[in-house]
Amino acid sequence: MANMNIDQQKTFATAFRRLHRGPEILVLANCWDVASARVLEAAGAPAVATSSAGIAFSLGYPDGQRISREEMLAVVARIAKTVKVPVTADVESGYGSRPEDAAHTAQTVIEAGAIGMNLEDSQDESDTELADLSLAVEEIQAVREAGGKAGVPLVINARTDVYLNAVGAAESRYDHALRRALAFHDAGADCIFLPGIKEPGLIARFVNDLKFPINILAGPGSPSISELQRLGVARVSLGSKPMLAGLGTLRRVAQELQQSGTYMSLEGAVTYAEMQKLLE
Repeated sequence: MANMNIDQQKTFATAFRRLHRGPEILVLANCWDVASARVLEAAGAPAVATSSAGIAFSLGYPDGQRISREEMLAVVARIAKTVKVPVTADVESGYGSRPEDAAHTAQTVIEAGAIGMNLEDSQDESDTELADLSLAVEEIQAVREAGGKAGVPLVINARTDVYLNAVGAAESRYDHALRRALAFHDAGADCIFLPGIKEPGLIARFVNDLKFPINILAGPGSPSISELQRLGVARVSLGSKPMLAGLGTLRRVAQELQQSGTYMSLEGAVTYAEMQKLLE
């Protein structure tokens, strides 16, 4: 909750960090507003992770740091104030190009009531160039320092987009991503987020070589949760996919109304009464 004290946030941060080291894999179906966060919490999620793209889309922005830090963290604060589980915030690449910007974002994350944050190493989803490694390392160090000063040991999920953005030649990507992951961990990251990889053999190779928690972005075509746990993955998230799946349902509802005038697409929806109760 956004009005919790520092001791409570520290307790949440410690508990959330522990979830990255098993024995069960940490599964996070990302939320984008208070209603989606409460649905996930009620479904038994041990923590709530926000989707930066989901929040941006819901407020009318494309993804890729088009939304301001203030607007993004205002939504995170509303979520953290409502749920009773740890909240980790996706803050893109920190809303700025300097370590000081990342530190300011980390402080804002803590003020919002969250205890973890995703920090990526690309400035835009469409870029094929990543942030300079030394700058990315300094940003992680700045986030770690900001958390220490605030008294909250933020759980840092450092993301590298080598595979997501297909950076460089295919045969060079593993070594490139591994080098960045090791540097991020040495800088203070708790977990390394590797979106864009689905092949079990590649995932297992990262797990074996890194020997610390990694986060996989899952979706259609990814190994199952049980398979990812067998491979040694610590954390699985869905990113903007749950929000986009909801929009897919809305599109099917609209098309059904226009084409057949029926309502079958509405079956399986959360009921009005359930939502009222979740938000009381």
